[in-house]
Amino acid sequence: MKDEEKAPKEQKSSKPSIFGYPISICFIVVNEFCERFSYYGMRAVLVLYFRYFLRWDEDLATAVYHGFVALCFLAPILGAIIADSWLGKFKTIIYLSIVYTFGQAVMSVSSIADISDSTGDGHPDNLSLHVGLSMLGLLLIALGTGGIKPCVSAFGGDQFEDHQEKQRSKFFSIFYLSINAGSLISTVITPILREQKCGHVPQACYPLAFGIPGALMAVALVVFIGGSPLYKKSSPQGNIVLKVVKCIAFAIKNRFRHRSKQYPRRQHFMDWASEKYDEHLIVQIKMVLKVLFLYLPLPMFWALFDQQGSRWTLQAITMNGNFGGIDIQPDQMQTVNPILILILVPVVETIVYPLIAKCKLNFTPLRRMTVGMFLAALAFVAAALVQIQIDQTLPNFPVGEQSQIRIINVGTTGVNVSLDGLSKSFLVQPSEATDYITVPASGVKNITAYVGKQSKIIPTNLTKETRNTLLVMNTSKDGYEWLDDINSKPEEGKNAIRFVTTLSSVENIAVNGVNIGNLTRLTASNYTLFTKGTKKITFNNNGIECKQLSKDFGYGSSFTIIINETCSSNKDFTLNYIEDIKSNSVHMALQIPQYLLITTGEVVFSVTGLEFSYSQAPPNMKSVLQAGWLLTNAFGNIIVLIVAEASTIQEQWAEYILFAALLMTVCVIFGIMAKFYTYVDPMEVEAEFEEKERCKRKEDEGSISAMNTFNPTAQSEF
Repeated sequence: MKDEEKAPKEQKSSKPSIFGYPISICFIVVNEFCERFSYYGMRAVLVLYFRYFLRWDEDLATAVYHGFVALCFLAPILGAIIADSWLGKFKTIIYLSIVYTFGQAVMSVSSIADISDSTGDGHPDNLSLHVGLSMLGLLLIALGTGGIKPCVSAFGGDQFEDHQEKQRSKFFSIFYLSINAGSLISTVITPILREQKCGHVPQACYPLAFGIPGALMAVALVVFIGGSPLYKKSSPQGNIVLKVVKCIAFAIKNRFRHRSKQYPRRQHFMDWASEKYDEHLIVQIKMVLKVLFLYLPLPMFWALFDQQGSRWTLQAITMNGNFGGIDIQPDQMQTVNPILILILVPVVETIVYPLIAKCKLNFTPLRRMTVGMFLAALAFVAAALVQIQIDQTLPNFPVGEQSQIRIINVGTTGVNVSLDGLSKSFLVQPSEATDYITVPASGVKNITAYVGKQSKIIPTNLTKETRNTLLVMNTSKDGYEWLDDINSKPEEGKNAIRFVTTLSSVENIAVNGVNIGNLTRLTASNYTLFTKGTKKITFNNNGIECKQLSKDFGYGSSFTIIINETCSSNKDFTLNYIEDIKSNSVHMALQIPQYLLITTGEVVFSVTGLEFSYSQAPPNMKSVLQAGWLLTNAFGNIIVLIVAEASTIQEQWAEYILFAALLMTVCVIFGIMAKFYTYVDPMEVEAEFEEKERCKRKEDEGSISAMNTFNPTAQSEF
């Protein structure tokens, strides 16, 4: 029998290796890189997809984004139960990776506007179809990425022999590096894919931005399956998390079953499980519960941390992303976090902590975590200060019952205009425009325009919360025209451009090859979105093709371009640019301090938290604490979901301050809890328990021996 038991061990140790490492881990590391590329690449553009493709407002986009992230951190518990209780790690990774890949494919299909785009503007008509597909895709992705999360790293560790502890430790370092590499590269590349031309309109190419990460997930699956003959595959051994939950549930149930005073009180509520579960398990659970109790305030940290992909990305949309000739997309700012992690982890570990130790400061793990929470709160204070500066540069759009009017003189002589109900008049020179004038939507019925000695009463038809432009050329019947203006910042930090002409006819207007259409006198094209930079503008007039490079557009501006000159082969012509909305002037570099603060907080908080948790739990309870740690992240995202949907705060900077204040409060509470926590050495506790069990066994053996001596016939019966 012993020889049969040794056979499998000898077979496992014969797996191919290179430089002392199992070759199988190469497949696992590549798989993890591709999977993390897929997840973080998709997640980088997700909130913009909600905001600008599904046309959700910022609060709903933020709520659904954090709901998805929360589900991704709840699913690992399900994955661990499936792997440990039924399928084993290998099959769980395979099956859930298939679910994951299918989810990515569904997301890519859901973002194809053409499947319900009858107008050809790049936006879907049947939003319910796209929303339904998107939610299905995200559900499958969450189950996939969350379900395999607790399995892949553990499966990699299973590939090593007991004597390869050093190699196993280095593997986890390489594994962590592959996670950050996949995250960093995908967060750079996916926003670039989103910016590619997609179809016949200048619409963000979300099918490509979701499709490439989906393809990488398919590659991850193929690579992982390819290593199958080399893997060591262990059978399911039962899930300790389920066992712990059942034991706690029984203790609570048993306690309430014996609430009457006739039953004596017990020192700890877990002692009520002693009727069914052994003392060793109960002692271990008590140790774990002490740590889980400290986890209660931790979700608030993650509530702030994960807003890098939602609120902070939306903040970056209203900022200038030109870094010395390199244009950074709003969703690419998320790369600052993994870059800083790669820098700060070695700096903190090799410089900061040793210096603190030399200063004779007792910087315990719980104190480090408290400092990390404090730094995250400061990051949101910094974000609020940046938001206040952004708000000062944003246009004052009409709200409530207000409307706004602007007059553009497209004629050749000055125009005096007056508005009913306002005592002020305005002189508008040729090719110039007034600022937007805020008026009650129902308070201005007419506008009177004077061109020379002639006048014209122009009726208005204003509606609330709209911007309107009056084009004035002369006082003839056809000498004016009302236009509906854009009344919000252009999407994704792009520039909204429209054309107006005073010529009788202008045909085939195009910007960088994108057809705008044909115009007649005093008509305007629709706004079309374009990225930063200089554009090539072309149009036909009287059979002549006119070409000109535009001005250099920035981020988030809006322009009305007036074509009022003909062109010929020997004559230059001028395009008049009227700025509807100023470009973003606050630079994205101002976000770097808040990223630095929250990433430093992450390094001090997250790394230390995992180290502390593992150091305070028995060896067989590590997975229980991992599940608890992931739950704190899930609940943190649920907090953001609730605040985004339930909060009545109108100003974004005030919401940042609210989160900072909440985390500061939680930080104080956690600091107090930490002060009363007593550190333990689980190995000593285990050793004491084993010694106790050994002594008990000796006593039992002594009792049996004494009984046999007293009654010799009992020996034969034994």
